[in-house]
Amino acid sequence: MDPVAFYVFGLAIRWYGLLITLGMVLGILLAWREVRRQGENADWFLDMILFAVPAGLLGSRLFFVMFNWSYYAANLPSILNIREGGLAIHGGIFGGVLAGVLYTRYRRVNFWHWADIAAPSLILAQAIGRWGNYFNEEAYGYPTTGPWAMFIAGEYRHPTFLYESLWNLAVFALLLWMLKRKKFHGQIAAIYAIGYSVGRFWIEALRVDSLMVGPLRAAQIVSLVLVGAGIAIYYSQSRRSAESSRSTGEQEGKV
Repeated sequence: MDPVAFYVFGLAIRWYGLLITLGMVLGILLAWREVRRQGENADWFLDMILFAVPAGLLGSRLFFVMFNWSYYAANLPSILNIREGGLAIHGGIFGGVLAGVLYTRYRRVNFWHWADIAAPSLILAQAIGRWGNYFNEEAYGYPTTGPWAMFIAGEYRHPTFLYESLWNLAVFALLLWMLKRKKFHGQIAAIYAIGYSVGRFWIEALRVDSLMVGPLRAAQIVSLVLVGAGIAIYYSQSRRSAESSRSTGEQEGKV
């Protein structure tokens, strides 16, 4: 598969970059529509995007470089070369979340409310961006004789990027459905963390090019952490919401 989509004045435009950009644009448009639907401040949303997107890209690159430091330590200029791949979504999540936390704290608004708005957009962007791995012939799995196998790197293999893309689309549909039915701030973000991480954990076991932490797969370790964090967020935020409702009811009863 040719990783180059087309050329502009001799400069190769790669599918990897195009698909990541497409995912981000569609995600931003989706979140923009939800911001407008909820009557939130659209200017604040755009300001947040200006911080969160670069922070997410930086985080995803740093995460990848960190777990491949033995290579990059001897090839420092390659750290800046992301045109051929080398972005780790978990690093992007952490970078974007950090930017969101700092921005919402600056604006003195509820972080979890805005995280709920962003979660469906994030998983949609991930589903689309995964196809960049197909064109780069990366993020693939072990050889298989299954009818769904794809010819990658000289063999028919598990198309793990396809598995993850389809899983993410399913989580995206669930989050959209839940968004208009949520009962407390943080509910959608928590479901995102749990849903995405459960799928990533089992799909990662099929990959042959995973980032490693010693004998363990880094993505599986982070996925377990995110599942635990998602459960903790869901419990704590639902409890906080229930306590707030109870307090409000008591105040109204006194009146």
